[in-house]
Amino acid sequence: MRSLNPLQLLPLPLLQNHNIRLLFLQRFIRLAAYGSSTLILAQFFSALHHPTALTGLFMTLTLYGDVLISLLLTLFADRLGRRKILLLGAALMAMSGVTFATASNYWILLLAAIVGVVSPAGNEIGPFKAIEESVTAQIVDPAGHTEVFAWYTLVGALGSALGSVVCGWVVWWIMDGGVEAERAYRVIFWAYAVMGVVKMGLAWGLTEECEVSGGDSSQRAVERERLLEEDGKEKRWRVLELLLPKMSKESLSILWKLCLLFSIDSLASGLAAPSWMTYYFTTKHSLPPSTLGTLFLFTSLASASSSLLAIPIAARLGLIRTMVYTHLPAAVMLMLIPLPPGTDAGTAVAMSLLVVRSLVASMDQAPRTAFLAAVMLPQERTAVMGVVNTVKTFSQAAGPVVTGWAGGHGAMGAAFSVAGFLKVTYDLGLLTWFLRGGSAARGGEGYSVISGEEQDGAEMVDVETSESEEGEAGRR
Repeated sequence: MRSLNPLQLLPLPLLQNHNIRLLFLQRFIRLAAYGSSTLILAQFFSALHHPTALTGLFMTLTLYGDVLISLLLTLFADRLGRRKILLLGAALMAMSGVTFATASNYWILLLAAIVGVVSPAGNEIGPFKAIEESVTAQIVDPAGHTEVFAWYTLVGALGSALGSVVCGWVVWWIMDGGVEAERAYRVIFWAYAVMGVVKMGLAWGLTEECEVSGGDSSQRAVERERLLEEDGKEKRWRVLELLLPKMSKESLSILWKLCLLFSIDSLASGLAAPSWMTYYFTTKHSLPPSTLGTLFLFTSLASASSSLLAIPIAARLGLIRTMVYTHLPAAVMLMLIPLPPGTDAGTAVAMSLLVVRSLVASMDQAPRTAFLAAVMLPQERTAVMGVVNTVKTFSQAAGPVVTGWAGGHGAMGAAFSVAGFLKVTYDLGLLTWFLRGGSAARGGEGYSVISGEEQDGAEMVDVETSESEEGEAGRR
């Protein structure tokens, strides 16, 4: 077993690179903007007298639209220029902020959110993350990928925490001066637009180092030339062969199980979207914006700090056990959050449940990524992760509209309890399908995928019994 000191993950030498510094700063500002808008989004629609059902529909359609827009932008990012796409995305973010700061019509706001960049769940949307990670992976030596991506994630969480607390206190300060809630919320969206403009400036400062390397471009040119030499049907089939990677039957068996489980978990996350959680604490527990912002500051900080602890835990318990043993308590906490009454004591209990849940809710993310990388063949990983992320986003998008409908019937808390139950189902599914008795453990670089303590432990990833020797060798 390999011991790990979290302090060794500090990426200070990597931050000497000009572009890495700008990418980190862009992510911090972007997540601060997302954190601020998420805190007030549902309340903003309520102040405009839009029904909660329409607010839920807004969140759902925004997520679906974001999947399509982001897919188009990222597909052409390497060809058109990564810096140009980052500039365009930042401009769309600023445009969305201005629209939300000035408009009240539901359909105009929906169009601005779909075409522009507004995060209804407080997490990453738009083309930014995919491009930034691609640029970072290109600039940073492979040996430093783990460290730089761990802190890339942490920087985003800190930005989200800062955005939440500043938004809460600014809204409280404005409303305390006698200004109505709607106008106070619009101030936040003006700030959102300004942060989009700042991101444009940071994207403008990136250098040519961020673009696709010449070797990659040459390879694409060779492929294009080879395709031009082919005719008709054969050419079309060759294009599909290049675009769609080959995948073994065993991998497809694993993939459909993962997609089913992750879709259940993501649907639950959509049901308990942060925007709805803030709305719930505002309506049932009457939390003022300042207290609400401080509450989500603590939840964000707890989530960010605990994610680093997952690394040594996974080294001792293994990836599957770490994923389940940290995620399952968070699911139970989510089921319990709606139970306390709206009294002072009940509010304190509900807030405590939310904070405790945040301590373990994100600890499964790093083991989950490592698990995906370990159970798939190297040539399949990019395609698999792309499919999984798409399935997760589409599943999550279905949740907010259901919670909005439930909220319109006075049952928003029930939606949170259902979300917790679905997450428990996801955890039990992981144990059922991917954890069973055996003598082989799969992993690499000092860590076992399942049993971190013993490389010849009694657990393994459950795969088809008919898996080929070639597939097995590729995973070891």
